Amino acid sequence: MTQSQRILVVDDEPNIREVVELYLRREGFKVDVAADGAAALSSIEQHPPDLIVLDLMLPVLGGIQLTRILRDSQLSVPIIMLTAKGAEDDRISGLELGADDYVTKPFSPKELVARVKAVLRRTAGDKANADASQPVTIGAVQANPTTRQVLKDGREVTLTAKEFDLLWFLMNHPGQVFTRDQLLDNVWGYDFFGDASTVTVHVRRLREKIEAKPTKPVYILTVWGVGYKFATDA
Repeated sequence: MTQSQRILVVDDEPNIREVVELYLRREGFKVDVAADGAAALSSIEQHPPDLIVLDLMLPVLGGIQLTRILRDSQLSVPIIMLTAKGAEDDRISGLELGADDYVTKPFSPKELVARVKAVLRRTAGDKANADASQPVTIGAVQANPTTRQVLKDGREVTLTAKEFDLLWFLMNHPGQVFTRDQLLDNVWGYDFFGDASTVTVHVRRLREKIEAKPTKPVYILTVWGVGYKFATDA
């Protein structure tokens, strides 16, 4: 972590904002806070963060809506969601939109700080690895790790940061079958705190973006009882 890294904490509960800000500042982060989605957007415009800790239940502009706005704008800043216990649908919706991790309330501030550091490490590692790699083309799909651009039939496909990471990993191992746990380890990292359903969500989102018929994929294939693989040719 560098001293310049900035975290935006978005939560409508003052006590949570204060505690999370305190713990993050102790670790050397710069911290901005916002009480709702609209205030968060204003803060992002003024001081672009390196990571956002985002409560999904917000007034004015909810966390899901804010995540959608950020991803539609192609802002690839990592997002850690704060969700109420049992709010599985909201959590899945957030992951589908491109959130990188989630924490269920009530949570330990120390655990949240650990997740912030883990996501930032993964992000830095992804960028470092991508810079040293060459574009890969399989069938009509091309992925360029330097620009993080994906083309399908010559047209650009907009992916979230983690969708690109998953696609890039699979395309670099064509024909090789990976279980969901193996994909979690290789794409999200050993220190990821989520579960294997995260992979399923991201695979579904990728298919919706690069497959002509997502229900009958020709690129990202399911190997029943095992996991997923990227076709060697399509």
